[in-house]
Amino acid sequence: MARDTARVHAAITAAAGFLIAVLWFDLMFDVQVVPHRHAPAVPEDVTDSIASYYRRVTTEASPMGRLIALVMMCLLALLAWQAARGGTPAWVSVVSLAAAVAAISLAIGKVVPAAVRLGSQRDPHATQSVLARTIFRDHVVFLGLMLTVLIVQLVGG
Repeated sequence: MARDTARVHAAITAAAGFLIAVLWFDLMFDVQVVPHRHAPAVPEDVTDSIASYYRRVTTEASPMGRLIALVMMCLLALLAWQAARGGTPAWVSVVSLAAAVAAISLAIGKVVPAAVRLGSQRDPHATQSVLARTIFRDHVVFLGLMLTVLIVQLVGG
């Protein structure tokens, strides 16, 4: 039982670390909106840069995006297993599962559709500007939630 618990814990931290690493690459492009946070719109060259990145990673890189979805689903399954099997303090499982569910719901429900839409560049520039800012904000939230999973697992797991 202890060996299984340790393996699940290691897999959870690996999955959370993987998702944080993927997010880091996204944020390297998203952060371009920060210098323009008080401007009415993000400059077109900035939205073009961000949109180009999202076109590559959401549309042109298929099926690699499925790997990210697979890791997300594995993380949720591992956290559910951890909560059901015990061997880890209940607060670790509850906080980790809640943070992971919130992060993955945000990613699937909001971020990915917005990134695909921005990557298509079919909208007027003002809409693309809003999408770029929204994706950045949501990615910062996602990062906080995934860091919560990782830290809670490392501290309490």
